[in-house]
Amino acid sequence: MSSSDTNIKKQDYYAFIKDHKKEIIISFLAAAALIFAITALAGLGDIISALERTNLWFLALNFVLQTFIFLLWALRWKLILDLVDKSPRYSSVLVMLFASIFGNNITPGAAGGEPLRAYLLREIKGTPFEIGFASSTADRVFEFLPFIIISILAAVLILSWNISIWTRLIVTALIIITIIFFSLVVYAGSNQRIAQKITLSIARSVFPFFLKITRKEIHFHDISDKLIFYINRFTTGFTMALKDRKVLIIGVLLSFGMWGVDMTRLYVCFLAVGVQPPAIALVIIYTVGILISLLPILPGSLGLREATLVGLFAVVGISADVVMAASIIDRLASYIIPTMIGAFAAFYYGKIIVADKKPDAS
Repeated sequence: MSSSDTNIKKQDYYAFIKDHKKEIIISFLAAAALIFAITALAGLGDIISALERTNLWFLALNFVLQTFIFLLWALRWKLILDLVDKSPRYSSVLVMLFASIFGNNITPGAAGGEPLRAYLLREIKGTPFEIGFASSTADRVFEFLPFIIISILAAVLILSWNISIWTRLIVTALIIITIIFFSLVVYAGSNQRIAQKITLSIARSVFPFFLKITRKEIHFHDISDKLIFYINRFTTGFTMALKDRKVLIIGVLLSFGMWGVDMTRLYVCFLAVGVQPPAIALVIIYTVGILISLLPILPGSLGLREATLVGLFAVVGISADVVMAASIIDRLASYIIPTMIGAFAAFYYGKIIVADKKPDAS
């Protein structure tokens, strides 16, 4: 468990936002600067002109498809929670999911959502943090199989693309590295001994640093005992979710459905501005866009994903202004509105948690 995960566990959400506001503001400023540069290159007037031609039916369909994705996502997480612990009702799971989306969208590399889900489950429903974290991690792992299949397909299709050999090699290498990384996560999460070895190794390496910044007398033995306890609880819940055949099959099918709907939604975003992107190019670029979103650099990969889409769609003759217009329509449904809803959800739960803790403080 990373230090940021532990912070979310120990603090209420307001405190977590306050403690990390500087990093959040800086990352958003960097994203804004990058988006400004891309907009300047594409031409603000041309982007606005493309947006003015937006087909409202396709715009509405974009929101309908994104809503369907969120509903499937909440259902998948609830299936896992019912297996590893007693799940809240579906509406509560959906609201917590939106709160975690807020956490993902304001932290680089979508790093805040999963621990926030675990924190809310612990504070609102009494679910042990490590069990909640295992459920949210297993939920993400269900996306792995569809991602592998789509990534392999994209790696094969990119060989037929008329692009430089270096671009092919870089994109293919990114796909392979990501597949290897997720394979290691699944292996470590389902293997208690390996998980303990990796976590304790990392903890042992950073322990001297924490001794320097804290005044408390801490023994590594005490920390290692707690880590082993949490790891055992985590791997138990994680393995339980992955080994239950019914949940695994339903979870993977839901993931395939979500990926298919999301890819269709990106296609609809281009249809909304009057452009039909080639299907093969769309699969490749969509996959690369997902890879870029995993990089822990900027919140929501704002700017990075747009730059990637502009560069890759240029290969198939789609101009930067059209790509940026389609990207704005995409972000409206997948990032801006969900982040706003998630902010309300996070602060709603935050107020409940703070109110519940007031009697204890007195």
